[in-house]
Amino acid sequence: MFSFFLVMKAEVVRTFIIMRRYWFRTITGMIIGYGMLMVLIAGFIYSRPMVEKGLTSLDNPAAATNFVLGFIIGMFAFGVVGMFTQGLQEMAQTGVLEQLCMSPHGLIFNFMARTAISSVMTVLSSSVMVGMVAFTVGGKLYFDALPVIALLGLTFTNLLGFGFMVGGLVLVFKQVGQVAILIRMGLFALAVFAREEMLNQGWGLAALMHILPITDAAICLKHVLIYDQGRVTGNFVPVYTHPSFFWLMISCVAWTTLGVIVFKAMENLSRYKGTLGAY
Repeated sequence: MFSFFLVMKAEVVRTFIIMRRYWFRTITGMIIGYGMLMVLIAGFIYSRPMVEKGLTSLDNPAAATNFVLGFIIGMFAFGVVGMFTQGLQEMAQTGVLEQLCMSPHGLIFNFMARTAISSVMTVLSSSVMVGMVAFTVGGKLYFDALPVIALLGLTFTNLLGFGFMVGGLVLVFKQVGQVAILIRMGLFALAVFAREEMLNQGWGLAALMHILPITDAAICLKHVLIYDQGRVTGNFVPVYTHPSFFWLMISCVAWTTLGVIVFKAMENLSRYKGTLGAY
């Protein structure tokens, strides 16, 4: 465990050095991201009957905030899973993957540390953008520190296990870019359009939504940040007693266990074939 925190410390230092050295890219990236979110709101929510009319009215700030938060959660899922697909491919091409495998910390520890630090930076920058957009459209975000931190941790753990499973496919089959993009886009769409109403459309659809790794996390985060755990609608339900919260914890255990087992099995298979560093 101590070695894991050493790797995380090294990743924090590396990330902050890059952000400080390329500060112009960091700032412009946030500005461009804010602009893209505003355009997407206009295009997806306020396009009836035309974008221009929607931009002048902006008469549904709650819907806009809901969409933006789902978009950010989707980007978070997109990035975490991408660390294990695109990241592994790039490391194999540059020869870094074999060096990580020879590290005493191991490939799994290194990737957990890299993904954890990258996710923290993503959450921080995304929080600023969501707050700016919510303020622009007149919506509100309700920040309850303990539930938000707990939900972000569970969401990351859930995606981490799923990312390990997809990353294991990269170690063995190498060229899985198209499949990885489809999976990442599917997670993105789930986060954007996840609603509690979807869980009331029959047991079959509800079971499928619970099995997929991002649905319950998105519902819980929206329940806290947009609806203030139901205080906005006058039906207060603490997130810790929300059905999706229990399903999220079950999903975390299941996906993390399955992901690490699959990744380790695929890593051993790739080592046996001698193709671990090949691309």
